[in-house]
Amino acid sequence: TQHNSTFFYHLVAFITVAIWGTTFVSTKVLMLHGLSPAQIFTLRFFMAYVLMLCFNHRRLFASSWRDEGRMMLLGITGGSLYFLSENEAMNFTTATNTSLIVCSCPLFATLLVRLVYRSSHIHVVQLMGSLLAFVGMVIVVLNGRFVLHLSPVGDALAFTACMCWAVYSLLMKSMSDKYSAAFITRKVFFYGVLTILPYYAVVPGLPSPQVLTHPVVLANLLFLGCLASMVCFLTWNWCISKLGAVKATNWVYFNPISTMIFASWVLGEKITPYFLAGAACILIGMYTAEGRQNKNKLIWHLHLFILKLQAILKAFALTGRIADCHYTQGDALG
Repeated sequence: TQHNSTFFYHLVAFITVAIWGTTFVSTKVLMLHGLSPAQIFTLRFFMAYVLMLCFNHRRLFASSWRDEGRMMLLGITGGSLYFLSENEAMNFTTATNTSLIVCSCPLFATLLVRLVYRSSHIHVVQLMGSLLAFVGMVIVVLNGRFVLHLSPVGDALAFTACMCWAVYSLLMKSMSDKYSAAFITRKVFFYGVLTILPYYAVVPGLPSPQVLTHPVVLANLLFLGCLASMVCFLTWNWCISKLGAVKATNWVYFNPISTMIFASWVLGEKITPYFLAGAACILIGMYTAEGRQNKNKLIWHLHLFILKLQAILKAFALTGRIADCHYTQGDALG
């Protein structure tokens, strides 16, 4: 049924964002082994492209040069420019600032969809739900430390990453009507790698074969390339085609929650009351942002909300710790 399908799309979006929330651990491990963020991005996207090409190679180009140009723009906004601006922002501003700005992209995606697609009416209840989820994300990221350090350069770079993902979601809304998620995902990887190459003219250098063949490095690259890139970008693009840009992108608010849970499980960081309050705001806001039109649909989405909440509470039970910690930001979106 349609209700079952909707639940499945949201479940896939949830799993995708949850996996992206764990990538900061692999990224930090690779950086400790001497790889730069640009090198990590290039290797994981190149690996993902080769794998996608093995399964999706019958069609190489889009139907028109205009669409091909849009595919390149997808590769830039969802790949090279997004990852570069986000990681460079960390060199100029705090992790908290970067996380707050980048994870606010659902709000900008909502506004962009409304501006570009005039027929896409956004109800005030949906907007209020998105705002509540945004407030919850702020609470989770700040985690009781309400101190922000303004840095024009760093904050501008973080905002660039934020707008990149919003534009990516907007472009996906139009391209998913013409092409399959697999074809679009493969093109995103190709143009992501292609458009990162000029960066190496400014900052040359590639990791040595000895580093790349190290078991820990290889394992983390395989995780980032195969699962976090190939599989997750494929499922994310598919979810956008099914749910729409606004509803799918709202799941980005959940990213800090999955990051915090994973940090608690792997790194022993503590979950705080601020985190619990922020997580509740995010879930209630996402539930409200769905927009309710009839009683049956309301009951169904309430069931969906309860399932989401149960997943969070189960994760809390596994960690079993509520104390003070500081949220550590990794890759906001994979």
